[in-house]
Amino acid sequence: MPTNSILLAVPALAVVLGLVVLAGRAARIGGLAPRLGAGAGGRMALVQALALDPRRRLHLVRCDQRHVLLLTGGNQDVVVGWLDPPPPDAATTGPAP
Repeated sequence: MPTNSILLAVPALAVVLGLVVLAGRAARIGGLAPRLGAGAGGRMALVQALALDPRRRLHLVRCDQRHVLLLTGGNQDVVVGWLDPPPPDAATTGPAP
């Protein structure tokens, strides 16, 4: 392949990839594609994540009305346990004075 063809193909590829990224963002903004992240309103959401050390993290994940605690990043990922849901009045009243 001549050098001129390579010098033309690389910028053309960059332009095409840029157009694909812009089209994806435009589709999300226009409502044609689902938004990524917690705002999607699905059954699962990441509530909180805590870095324990450079490799391991503790994640609190909501699934429907229950919460599960996950430890990730070690030799294997571990389900620490399912947590009881908070009482309904605890979310509205806040901590006791």
